Amino acid sequence: MQATQRETAVSIPLTPTRSDLYWRRIFNKYDRDNDGRISYVELKNIIESREYDHDLPDNVVEKIMALADRDNSGYLEFAEFVEMMHNPALKAVFGHFVARYVHSIIPHRGPVDTTGRWSGFQPVSSSDGDGTYEEEYSCWPPAISMIIISLVEIVLFCYDEAQGKTGATGPIAKLFLYNPRKRHEAWRFLTYMLVHVNVVHLLVNLLVQLFLGVPLEMVHKWWRVVLVYLAGVAAGSLATSLADPKVYLAGASGGVYALITAHIATIIMNWAEMEFAIIQLLVFVLLAGVDVGTAVYDRYWKQTQQNIGYVAHLGGAVAGLLVGIGVLRNLEKRKWEKRLWWAAVILYFSLMIAGILANIFWESRFL
Repeated sequence: MQATQRETAVSIPLTPTRSDLYWRRIFNKYDRDNDGRISYVELKNIIESREYDHDLPDNVVEKIMALADRDNSGYLEFAEFVEMMHNPALKAVFGHFVARYVHSIIPHRGPVDTTGRWSGFQPVSSSDGDGTYEEEYSCWPPAISMIIISLVEIVLFCYDEAQGKTGATGPIAKLFLYNPRKRHEAWRFLTYMLVHVNVVHLLVNLLVQLFLGVPLEMVHKWWRVVLVYLAGVAAGSLATSLADPKVYLAGASGGVYALITAHIATIIMNWAEMEFAIIQLLVFVLLAGVDVGTAVYDRYWKQTQQNIGYVAHLGGAVAGLLVGIGVLRNLEKRKWEKRLWWAAVILYFSLMIAGILANIFWESRFL
């Protein structure tokens, strides 16, 4: 009698809805032996699959099965599976992880026929992506690496200001900024990012790197973002030393531009998973283009007396794009993305090795 009541409570409508067919497709994907039931082992395979990335604790499978397997059969039938995905009690156990995983492997796209198969591939909403990328944002571990770098920049700037030295003339600035006459002091190719000319210069870099760096960390983790940032800083100074050898460098613009184009890289690699991807791409391209264009115009057409290292901006941008493609997370790998990954990695290392060798052996360039 109890079994009959339960069956009535969760029975499937005679006419399948779009939601039913969607869950049926997912259910069939993990019903490996096609017996109409998902066993404990099959459920464990869902959680431990490569795409799921081990986000759940080891004991979560037991908890899910205990709550979802209402008849204690040791299997999840389709009705139980659908109920599991909509059961509020289960959210306390594993939050949004299952739903997030489902969206990452089977985007909401295209019309469905009565067998549960996609009969086409066209968007069902006005969004460019299905929002899977946005669901990856996490506050744990906390995104603090860009905050720490920003605090170091503030402390060093305040120290020089306290010494009464402005315009990157303080003891810290003299030790850390990129000085083309002291290229043999190799640390300067990186440490110039910690030096700023004035308060406005510092604030602009801080705002951009925090607003761009922290969201990247929340999805891609701190070490990937730091790699992108430092790659941009190094590429900016190497490019400047070769293309504009008389320019001093101070500021984090190389790293900031790397973060801008890293966002472009992650949009490219996760296009199908992102909401409003085309709008985000246009915003970042426009932001970078206007800033670099303004610097070039001021220097060569207006001939203002300033030495903005726009080559560092360009170098950082190229590095951020290439390293971003190489190290940032790609939520769903496709064949063309694997080829793009290899091309980006090879091109980045080729350019960096060429830049380092040129700085060492092309001495006439710096006379």
